[in-house]
Amino acid sequence: MDPHLTCAAERRFPDGMRVEARFEIPTPGFSVTVLFGPSGSGKTTVLRLLAGLERPDAGRITCGGTAWADAEKGRHLPPQARNLGFLSQAYDLFPHLSLAANLAYGLGGLSAAARTARVAELVALLGLEGLEDRHPAQLSGGQRQRAALGRTLARRPSLLLLDEPLSALDRPAQLRLRQELRQVLRRLEVPTVLVTHDRAEALQLGDRLVVMDGGRVCQEGEIQRVFDRPTDPTVARILGVETVVLGRVVDVTDGLATLAVGEARILAADPGSLGTRAYVCIRGEDVLVERGEPGPSTARNRLRGRITALLPEGPLVRLTLDCGFPLESLVTRHACTDLGLVEGEAVTALLKASAIHLIPHD
Repeated sequence: MDPHLTCAAERRFPDGMRVEARFEIPTPGFSVTVLFGPSGSGKTTVLRLLAGLERPDAGRITCGGTAWADAEKGRHLPPQARNLGFLSQAYDLFPHLSLAANLAYGLGGLSAAARTARVAELVALLGLEGLEDRHPAQLSGGQRQRAALGRTLARRPSLLLLDEPLSALDRPAQLRLRQELRQVLRRLEVPTVLVTHDRAEALQLGDRLVVMDGGRVCQEGEIQRVFDRPTDPTVARILGVETVVLGRVVDVTDGLATLAVGEARILAADPGSLGTRAYVCIRGEDVLVERGEPGPSTARNRLRGRITALLPEGPLVRLTLDCGFPLESLVTRHACTDLGLVEGEAVTALLKASAIHLIPHD
């Protein structure tokens, strides 16, 4: 029996939009598969296909060898027959019920003693002790999120589907709850599919990444590898790579490729099979900026340029540089102040060859 959940399905809409979902999820056991992409890319539609809330117009969805949906054979298991939990952005807690009653909702098949024991187990697991008699309006955003998660987990689903579960929270609460959420899922050993468009959330919560754009899967795989090695420029931009520019391959020697990018020359690690042109992908955090002549450094690329814009972003400052091509750098606000960086300032951008990811143009 295939231990995976395999999705190879397509949903077609009257306006011509098509969502094609092709990926696998390891089950059973703990793992978090992240559906990642911009708004309108099809992430929530895929989640609804898995949940049984949408019927595929073509293809199949199977779990553990059982067909959940098969368009050709007209087979469609309803949501209640799939033994899964679904948590939406809205949480959907019943406002007239206490926290304990919300957790117990759906456990009608258990005895009163078993329901009480399960609610107590969830309260302890989610750190909600002492809040059992409170109603949703009396809970903080984080407490409501945990309560909604607890109600979703109450019936011990074999698969958990989360649709942007932290998006309704303020930023500090999101940062605090990410780690808590992964710890809870790990303890429960529930395979999970999470929809998000937040890069930090995906990296902190996920094991596998499925990148979507325009209704199709662009790339999937182990999360850090996908983030570090996008396979095309569209994926790179979706994953937040600040600089994605096309360069001409001038030379490849001893594992290093030299590329002409605008008016500059760049050295990068050779990924093989480059051809004559390649996309140069550079993350802002990998670009160091110094004024005047740079000190000792192992960076092979020392690009002279000028600051064309500074944009504060909380504790960081985003610099846009003209180094013969547009290049972005992220520096701390403290470093920006210490260096006295201002628009128009002449600087040197330092960049290691190993930090540059090349995508063959062909």
